[in-house]
Amino acid sequence: MTNTLDAFATMKLAALDAAALRRRVRSVAREMDAVVVRDGVRLISFSCNDYLNLSQHPAVIAASVEATRRYGVGAGASRLVTGDHPLYRGLEERLAGLKGTADAVVFGSGYLANIGIIPALVGPGDAVFVDELAHACIGAGAKLSGAAVVRFAHNDVADLCRVMAGSVFRHAIIATDGVFSMDGDVAPIAALAAVAAERGAWLMSDDAHGIGVLDDGRGSPHAGVALQMGTLSKAVGGYGGYLCASAPVCALIRNRARSFVYTTGLPPGVVAAAAAALDVMAADAALCARPVTLARLFTDAAGLPAAQSPIVPLVLGSAAAALAGQAALEAAGFLVAAIRPPTVPAGTARLRFAFSAAHREADVMRLASVVRTRVMGAG
Repeated sequence: MTNTLDAFATMKLAALDAAALRRRVRSVAREMDAVVVRDGVRLISFSCNDYLNLSQHPAVIAASVEATRRYGVGAGASRLVTGDHPLYRGLEERLAGLKGTADAVVFGSGYLANIGIIPALVGPGDAVFVDELAHACIGAGAKLSGAAVVRFAHNDVADLCRVMAGSVFRHAIIATDGVFSMDGDVAPIAALAAVAAERGAWLMSDDAHGIGVLDDGRGSPHAGVALQMGTLSKAVGGYGGYLCASAPVCALIRNRARSFVYTTGLPPGVVAAAAAALDVMAADAALCARPVTLARLFTDAAGLPAAQSPIVPLVLGSAAAALAGQAALEAAGFLVAAIRPPTVPAGTARLRFAFSAAHREADVMRLASVVRTRVMGAG
């Protein structure tokens, strides 16, 4: 049996190699000021989602260390057993305050949040309408729910109305990213909220890449969003996921979301770090604005469409072209990851630039120059 399994795995890996789609884990040591060391080489990283560099912030580190010393390195059990250590409630109150909701629920990760929230609210006889470019974990949660899963064209409200008109459902969720992780564009939340209100649906927005960097840190627009979901692993600098919603919805999620009920709580140091990071964000609007400012400096210098978020894509087409672009930038001292299918649709492999408050303007300008001359081929 082992031999047949090894043969199967080898065949699949060979196919990935042939399509330039095989991925390998490479050790990366992060240093200060957006510098990383990979294979002994120091590079300036434009691939990290730590948009505010809060994972390196002294106050955030100190809060994590203090909580670890007081409570230990692990939660010990799921939150409904004994894993709901005293720090959790403070974090959830900060998140609810930031997002303007009555309550919040913290999960072990953003993926765990989405595969727990959606099945807790809808099932057979219901429907989930999902933007075709929404994050994979939204699709995973929708499939796990047993509800009908209907995709609509990216950021296309008219197409959403069309597919909803042709569907019969008891309850419905409209699910989208707030900021799309591979394209960096922002969802038309106001228009989606209007459709949700008209059709009696619940709008859900995954704001993983909006919190901390848009609207003084509050994230992408949230008026009319019943389910504000996001992560603590990007701009917040740590780990975990959350849902901000009404008190009854959050109470229901604590009882029915399987990825909440059956998962060990986050380590105390992780929860304390997230709370401290939110405090830093609340006190420094300029810090929150800086990643988008730098992204727009880059797009202007590189001759690309103006950035809407800290994420800027450069679509190159084939996986091989994206890998070649990654290699050219690495040779110039930059780490910019090539993003290939299935993460993005076939034929849209790209370089994905992520801008951080830790980046220096001079490095951003040099990156733009290298991209123009060595990747885009424009002199």
